[in-house]
Amino acid sequence: MSNQRKRPNGEREEDEEEDDAEGIGGWERDYVDERSWEALQEDESGLLRPIDSSAIYHAQYRRRLRMLSAAAAGTRIQKGLIRYLYVVIDFSRAAAETDFRPSRMGIMAKHVEAFIREFFDQNPLSQIGLVSIKNGIAHTLTDLGGSPESHIQALMGKLEAAGDSSLQNALELVHEHLNQIPSYGHREVLILYSALSTSDPGDIMETIQKCKKSRLRCSVIGLSAEMFICKHLCQETGGLYSVAVDEVHLKDLLLEHAPPPPAIAEFAISNLIKMGFPQRAAEGSMAICSCHKEVKIGAGYTCPRCKARVCELPTECTICGLTLVSSPHLARSYHHLFPIAPFDEVPTLTSLNDPRRKLGKSCFGCQQSLLGGGNKPGPCVTCRKCKHYFCLDCDIYIHESLHNCPGCESIHRPKSVSMEE
Repeated sequence: MSNQRKRPNGEREEDEEEDDAEGIGGWERDYVDERSWEALQEDESGLLRPIDSSAIYHAQYRRRLRMLSAAAAGTRIQKGLIRYLYVVIDFSRAAAETDFRPSRMGIMAKHVEAFIREFFDQNPLSQIGLVSIKNGIAHTLTDLGGSPESHIQALMGKLEAAGDSSLQNALELVHEHLNQIPSYGHREVLILYSALSTSDPGDIMETIQKCKKSRLRCSVIGLSAEMFICKHLCQETGGLYSVAVDEVHLKDLLLEHAPPPPAIAEFAISNLIKMGFPQRAAEGSMAICSCHKEVKIGAGYTCPRCKARVCELPTECTICGLTLVSSPHLARSYHHLFPIAPFDEVPTLTSLNDPRRKLGKSCFGCQQSLLGGGNKPGPCVTCRKCKHYFCLDCDIYIHESLHNCPGCESIHRPKSVSMEE
């Protein structure tokens, strides 16, 4: 019987290897891929229960917030409000690896999309450009611009992994683009690197020194293992280098680059910038858009200097070169200079039983109850100035999106002036 099972040219051994690889069923493979057992922990009684991911996320968020606050304490940090950032994405054959589900390429595209939206939300006066690395060549997907939708559309239409990666070609391309940026703009490069090697046509060390001389701040996020050349690039240019261990970590690393970084001391020069505040075009008016060279009706804004029509703000007028913004853009850029101090954590046992507390048992922000199961006090934080209490979700929302304390704003209301005859 054993002779009948033998097959020529070693096919029997290959079949055995395939059987070993397919030893688990489809339903088992789903659990293996998702690693769902990592979402469980053992409680005091020895039972398994789901991990409270929201509490862990909030603890990590507060730890990061305290570190940033401690670093800024006692020092004056200048930040660039007008940033010109190129996001370089490695679409070499290494991006097709499936250690990130469904693939490195898919995960990078997904989180770069979220990063672009968050970047423009926190930096309304800044611009982004996209560059891809494929077949050893760097390609410009989009030029610098302030439209998140155009960047996302261009990115999603070029999802294909092939060939080797070339870090030097990518640096040369972004250096050519960013070298034309005015002196008041902060030049930054964020590289998502999948490969473990780089195929360069020349000496990459010379390219790194060229980027350093041109004041390019280069940061790298690796998706495989740490590479010396990437670490050296970040050290020379003042950027950050990190390696993502999973999808959640990759998302956190990307979003850390959304707020403006501290300006490099020797390059932090104050400049006065001419800006224009255009008026919105009237409904039904017809004009040729200067950025797309197309006739549009009732859409866009009119440059106050040359009266040219532009589609969106902020942007730079293609006719006269004037920077065009709106007043909300300036207001939203202002909060990075004066961030809200981290709220203080309230001890769980005394947060709601303190007789001196006069603010009730609900969050001042969302008005949700701060009581947990069995009417036990839940975790909460308090503002140092107004002493109001907030839940954990409102704590994150206030510091990351709102940038104003509702309790402090409600106290500092302008006094009404009574008119006496």
